[in-house]
Order: sequence, then C-alpha cells, then structure tokens
Amino acid sequence: MLCFSHLRWEFVHQRPQHLLNEAASDYRIYFVEEPEFAQGAAHFRIRTVASGVTVLTPVFDAACDSLREQRLLVEELQALLDGSPVVHWYYTPMALQFTRNLPCDLCVYDCMDELSAFRFAPAELAALEAELLERAQLVFTGGQSLFAAKRRLHADVHCFPSSVDTKHFASARVHSEDPLDQAWIPEPRIGYVGVIDERIDLDLIAAAAKALPLIQFVMIGPIAKISPDDLPQAPNIHWLGRKTYDQLPGYMANWQAAWMPFALNDATRFISPTKTPEYLAAGLRVTATAVVDVVETYGKKGLVSIADAQTIVPTLKTTLGIPPEGWRQAVDQHLALMSWEGTWDAMQSLIQARLRVGQEA
Repeated sequence: MLCFSHLRWEFVHQRPQHLLNEAASDYRIYFVEEPEFAQGAAHFRIRTVASGVTVLTPVFDAACDSLREQRLLVEELQALLDGSPVVHWYYTPMALQFTRNLPCDLCVYDCMDELSAFRFAPAELAALEAELLERAQLVFTGGQSLFAAKRRLHADVHCFPSSVDTKHFASARVHSEDPLDQAWIPEPRIGYVGVIDERIDLDLIAAAAKALPLIQFVMIGPIAKISPDDLPQAPNIHWLGRKTYDQLPGYMANWQAAWMPFALNDATRFISPTKTPEYLAAGLRVTATAVVDVVETYGKKGLVSIADAQTIVPTLKTTLGIPPEGWRQAVDQHLALMSWEGTWDAMQSLIQARLRVGQEA
C-alpha cells in the first residue's frame, strides 16, 4: 500500500497514523510525505516506525522540477515491489500530479477533511479532487458531513468517523504526575489539544478567558497557517506548544474539563474532530461550538455540551461541576462501540472485496 499524504508522519498523531499502523498487519505500508529540499541527487529519506510502516520523505533540490522528481521517485519505488496487488491510498488529491499515470490494483481516497476549504488551499485542489473521485474505486470519509457531501459525487462512499484508542486516553482517568510545564498552572484547568490554525476561534478564547479569570485555559498543539502574534494573551491562557501522542494523557489527567473552541467557518463545516472521543475517553466533560458532526454525534446524545459566544461562559462553568447522573456510563457505552482496529477491519473488508472483483475481471 502506497499512501500519499499532505500531513507529515511526525506532525500530529491522528487518523492516518492510527489507520496505517493497523493496516501494517495486513500490508507493507509506504507512507509518502510531502518533500523537503536539499542539494544533491533526489532520493527518499527512509525510516521505519514501530508498527512497520515505512515513512518516505522525498528530498531534492528546490530548483528542480518537483513534480517530475516526485514522479520518478515513486515510479522507482513501485518498480521495486514484487507482483502482489498494489493499493494506492490518498489523503491529498494534490498527489495525483505525480501519480496519475502510475498503475495500481485499487485506488482508495480516505477523505478526512474538505481540504479545499482550508486557508492557503491550492487553486487546483478542487479539480484534482474531482479527478481523484473519478479514479478511486473506494472512498472513505472521516465524518457524516463529509459523507453527505461526497456520496453525491461517487458511487461507492463509506462513512468511517475517526475513532479512539480508549485504553490510551483512559489512563488519564487515574491521577498522574503533572508535566513540568503545566504543574505550576493553578486549577481549575480547561484544556485543548489539536492544531491551532484558522479553525480556532481566537476571539472566543480571549472572551472566555477574560470572563473567567480564575479558570486556566491550557492550549496544546502546533501553530499552523496563523501568526503566533495573533494568539490572545492573558494570565490565564497558556500556549504550551506541541506534545507527543504519548504525552497527552498525562496532561489531560490534570485537567478538570476540555473544550473545542472552533470557529464556525468554511474550514470547520465538514470536520469531525478526533479529539472529541479522546477527551471523553480521558473522563473529561467537553464544551464545543456547534460543529455539525459534534452536535449530531455527541451533542444530541448529551455527551458533549454545545455552546456559542453567548453561552460559552456558563457552559464552561457547568462542565467543572459534578457530571449529570448517568453521563459517564453513557460516554463509556458510546466509546465501547469505537476502536481504530474495528474501523480498519471494516475498511479492510471493503478493500479485499474490491480487490477480488478486480482479480476476477
């Protein structure tokens, strides 16, 4: 399986890493990242992660024809593979620019975001996605909103909302030593984990922090596509930067609640945040803005509190109190139906069925 991704393997541990780590038990996985630039002959920088996934970073001179170099590297890679079936797995339609002429036994598009709605999206992205939808035999979506949008464009679309490693995050339900860069912060704390970009409502964060000066807001994650200078600053807002996946439960174990202060804009219209079940698995009550998939999957079931600019302050206060009777049991019943292993097994069944059809044709 050759996976073409716009996200680097080491950036933030999310859907691609979870699924491909599971897939590594069934396939040889080659994860092709976006390129880096250095003088010298074009090559892949190669490393293998614990699950067995081979991560490949194209490296070539910035002055060269980047699409040509990427195409040659991928063609050389595929030529080295034996005669077993080859699956192409796309996270970004942009990769079609250097793979469209490369043969495969099955083409899969795992659509985890509406990338064309993101800030600085390339102008050609929408056309390339249309081409990818023509090429792909299978399309997966990361949430119900994306499913509703893509099912009109392809005959074989399947919704696989992002899942959760419940055991990993449930360790946060047991008190653990506070990480050093958080230990000095007073309680109560309300935390956020995720990429900090144009999807975050910075004005909402500033307003909530101003209205709730005794509550500490711990913000964890890398900053992307916005200037650090734009981040609201206050004595009770703490921007702690990126943490590894393994570190996250240690931070969450020392929070009293969590939140998802998403802006409601084009970039969040189709998102289905992986952090929602992760917070819940950690035992945290969650406040979120009205992102459609969060409302439909968690809000209407009473698992997550939904708020806007007018209700965010009382809602955050409420989540610091005693949970409603039965809330934790309802959360655990919901999470019991979710696992990345189960998600991959269902995807794999569809993949194998399509491969069999192709072999019989």
